[in-house]
Amino acid sequence: MTTGQDDDTTSTEPHKSDAYRLASRDIDFLATDDLRPIRLQLELLKPELSLRREGIRSTIPVFGSARVLPPDVAAAQLEALEHATGSNTASPSQLARARKQVEYAKYYAEAQAFSGLVSKRLQNGDGQNYVIVTGGGPGIMEAANRGAKEAGNRSIGLNITLPHEQAPNPYTSPELCFQFRYFAIRKMHFLLRAKALVAFPGGYGTLDELFEVLTLIQTQKILRIPVVLIGKAFWQRVIDFNFLVEEGMLEEDNINLFETVETANEAVDIIDKFHQEQPA
Repeated sequence: MTTGQDDDTTSTEPHKSDAYRLASRDIDFLATDDLRPIRLQLELLKPELSLRREGIRSTIPVFGSARVLPPDVAAAQLEALEHATGSNTASPSQLARARKQVEYAKYYAEAQAFSGLVSKRLQNGDGQNYVIVTGGGPGIMEAANRGAKEAGNRSIGLNITLPHEQAPNPYTSPELCFQFRYFAIRKMHFLLRAKALVAFPGGYGTLDELFEVLTLIQTQKILRIPVVLIGKAFWQRVIDFNFLVEEGMLEEDNINLFETVETANEAVDIIDKFHQEQPA
């Protein structure tokens, strides 16, 4: 008997239609432009609830280049290039870059040392205050997470999706490793619990985070926290803050919103002194 319906009824079964799918399980629906506000809220809430559950009360964000190598790796790469022969001979530009990587590798060591000093001098063994937080990637971020792990403490990684995906570095605590789609929400999580900010030499990402924090302090959108730049030669060349004052683009006291030092130990001294002087 003819029913007047197509013999293939799979595509017309109501419970298999896209419309029938629960909204909370419909990935295509959640990915639409109209749902962006919901995605923003979810990215704010998921890490926040996780950090509360783990008892994290305060943090120290550490920023710096993803391209900085560990000293031993940088030295090995330079040695290999210097001893290359025949068709493998390195070009002058390759050698110059490798030598620059050896020079900047000292900041990997300083970032690693910084996290260890924070553990010994500021955290007092509770693992819930002054917790190191980084962008979760390689370079200076890896060094800071590594220093915390080697000191026996947890640390946070706030990774973000990028055109060239990067995996979280292996030193981030798994229960404190998050992934973001939106830079804006990631920035909020860097600062929501921040008791200080430390910036090593870096590129656009490092400068972006640094200047955003300085602007927030300048405009009193957040409470004053110590901002420490490590690497005097780099920071004095990368931007001339005194020039901005001379040209009337900054008030003179605006360049007192940060301090520039050479070592991790100096940075910890500044942070420790700042919080010791704060009213209880």
